[in-house]
Amino acid sequence: MLKMMQIVCLILLLFTTTFTLPANASDTANGAQIFSVHCAGCHINGSNIIRRGKNLKKQALKKYNMDSIEAITSIVTNGKSNMSAYKDRLNEQEIHDVAAYVLEQAAKDWR
Repeated sequence: MLKMMQIVCLILLLFTTTFTLPANASDTANGAQIFSVHCAGCHINGSNIIRRGKNLKKQALKKYNMDSIEAITSIVTNGKSNMSAYKDRLNEQEIHDVAAYVLEQAAKDWR
């Protein structure tokens, strides 16, 4: 009986780890929607209407060490200077999705 329980537990473990998405899986389509609602007012097409050099283009992200999910997630969550914090408006997954979308668009030069 113990052997049977071990086999069942192993099968369940394999099934759940194989067929579920990781908690941090990005949904860039959702990120695009969030970006259009919360970010595009200042960052239309990856630009920045407040501070021109601090845009979301690949070169600027790299220059300011913002070219990673972690860095973008942090600034979206906590804000910085003129950038508002969104931790009270977006949940962690939404912030992760918009960060992934920003990196995806930067790689495509926002086209």
